[in-house]
Amino acid sequence: MLRGLIAAALAGTGLAAAQAQTAKRSVVVGHSVRRRAIVAYERGDPAAPTVLVVGVIHGTEPAGLAVIRRLRHVPLPAGTHLWLVSAANPDGLAAGTRQNAHGVDLNRNWPTAWVHNGRPWDGYYSGPRPMSEPENRAMRTFILRVRPALTIWYHQPLDVVYGSDPHVAVLRRYARLTGLPYRRLVAPRGAATRWERARFPRGAHFVVEFPAGRISAATARRHATAVLALAKGLRVTPSP
Repeated sequence: MLRGLIAAALAGTGLAAAQAQTAKRSVVVGHSVRRRAIVAYERGDPAAPTVLVVGVIHGTEPAGLAVIRRLRHVPLPAGTHLWLVSAANPDGLAAGTRQNAHGVDLNRNWPTAWVHNGRPWDGYYSGPRPMSEPENRAMRTFILRVRPALTIWYHQPLDVVYGSDPHVAVLRRYARLTGLPYRRLVAPRGAATRWERARFPRGAHFVVEFPAGRISAATARRHATAVLALAKGLRVTPSP
């Protein structure tokens, strides 16, 4: 009887519907060369525009993990929907290498403006062909499924927010909220954000570079707050 009264009260206040619409789950979107899982965590309201945040694509640039950890647990504003990927390059993260286990720079392997560059384990080796790497194929399939309206990829060590897409106001706002400078730079050939901007031009997809080394808890908190501020300001728009 008490359970029924509680359920009735929740329904009366609209909380039951809100709870039913709030997602909190994890999915394996694919696997690395060494068969490590690439895991995405969903939080928030699936009816809201999707925000994708990727903590690591280069294994030697792990600072973004602190932001992902915070975003997985902080209270979310109403009307926000997050997908959080800790590491799109789990092999590189485990080995402490920029590249994946094939020696490929995953941020030079996406198909938009791809060019062959270098050889395995060179700093910017692009791979033998676009999307040759299982990590990127998994992420592409996942991104096409969730269709993000906003994507942030964390890197190091340039200490800057950058991108050259038409959504410069979004990037500048993130920079203001976090205290980082903004630079209007073109993403490298074969970069993930370059592909996303071509595939989803209505959205803002950009890079945030932390300085070298570990970031403080205050910095992680500031960046998580900036992500949520941008997410809260998104509006649902019809698909192209």
